[in-house]
Amino acid sequence: MRRNGINLTFILFTFLFLLVAIGVFALFTSQTFEREKPQIGIKDTIYWNLRTPLGINFTDNAGIKFVRITLSDGQNEINMLNQVLQNPLQNFDVNLTFPKTGFFSNKKEVYEMNIEAVDTSKWNFFSGNKTKKKVKVILDTSKPNLYILSQSYSISKGGAAVVVFKATDNDLKELYVQTNFGKRYYPTPFYKDGYWASLVAWPAGVDNFSADVIAKDSAGNESKAHVRYFLQNIKYRVSTIALKDGFLDGKIAELAEIYAKDDNLNRLEKMRFVNETLRGSNEKKLREVTLKVPSEMMDSFKINTFYPLKNGKKVADFADHRYYSYNGETVSESWHMGLDLASIAQATILTSNDGEVVMSEENGIFGLNIVINHGFGLYSLYAHCSSSNADVGMKIATGERIGTTGISGLALGDHLHFGIFVQGEEVRPQQWMDKKWIKDNITSVMNAAKAMIDKNSGTSKDTK
Repeated sequence: MRRNGINLTFILFTFLFLLVAIGVFALFTSQTFEREKPQIGIKDTIYWNLRTPLGINFTDNAGIKFVRITLSDGQNEINMLNQVLQNPLQNFDVNLTFPKTGFFSNKKEVYEMNIEAVDTSKWNFFSGNKTKKKVKVILDTSKPNLYILSQSYSISKGGAAVVVFKATDNDLKELYVQTNFGKRYYPTPFYKDGYWASLVAWPAGVDNFSADVIAKDSAGNESKAHVRYFLQNIKYRVSTIALKDGFLDGKIAELAEIYAKDDNLNRLEKMRFVNETLRGSNEKKLREVTLKVPSEMMDSFKINTFYPLKNGKKVADFADHRYYSYNGETVSESWHMGLDLASIAQATILTSNDGEVVMSEENGIFGLNIVINHGFGLYSLYAHCSSSNADVGMKIATGERIGTTGISGLALGDHLHFGIFVQGEEVRPQQWMDKKWIKDNITSVMNAAKAMIDKNSGTSKDTK
């Protein structure tokens, strides 16, 4: 009996222990008793322009049930929000407006905001988890100081131009040139503090062009200055090319075999894959490696005319819009965004300007291609190479041999596909092969801006 009594007591004790353990486990894992504090989505220091509502985000897995926000000028305090949520939310947004009251008599520029949030958890003896946060609020209602000093007189369709401007603010957050087709060009600090310069481009496939310099500060104040270019609309060649079986079964089939994942494509499907899908991914890669703009201050921009192939003859032009037909039916199209130059087989390719190699590899239809960064958002491309002497990261000097021409990629005959990029956009190489164009549209414009900066330095005073 005693042994049975001992066993029964042990069993009962074990059972009660398990019940308590399960209860404690449930207590600590249940959402009802979760212990994570609410998250308050706002920076420790914020700038406020008073015109735009100040957004604050609250998140909590159990749900936010109470929010309190006060604002203090160091002497007085006002309650901006004191809200109990009858239906608690896991994600709760608040948009505050500055109090229109005489409560703050002195015109301070810096305030302290105290934020408190409580969730619906039963933790902390059923009182819930609480988060408190102090935020430094700096009032800033002044727009950035922005004006254009100098710009190229004109920009042509498919071409490039430059703009130089002044942009200053106590807390400048964003600065870029916004175009009508959605592209943003980012400037480089130029010559002296507060001055900036940027190359811009008008893509050959875009019908119209306009650009504005946009400056924004951390408070959301924005200034805009329109860049007044004279627009030159250039008509580019449109051609129709009849596809031959030898081309489809040769170059197209070879590239499709290397890059296409589908082995069951017919002739025309392979053509569309190579000319559209593969071309698109190859061009995207080139855009990505040609986007970078230097953040270091630039005193000037000296660039020589590009002459990559000695005695090179043009065999295909820039922005040729090509339609491909088979048996009289159009089956694909593309833009030839470069200048094809040819001389002798495996001709030497020379650099015309200093730079850094940012790409040297096989790239689909472009074959073995080399890309060099010349600074200021300007890049040069050398494609269809048979060999490369350039490795990524290598510093290249003017006149250096970087490779030889070839038939790699989609090239039918030995030639060089030469391209120029401005912040990821392909532009007319002919402009950068023209000494007078470079002088009139780039270097003279920047030199004129430097003269204006020198003239105004010490006389103009920023108020911001």
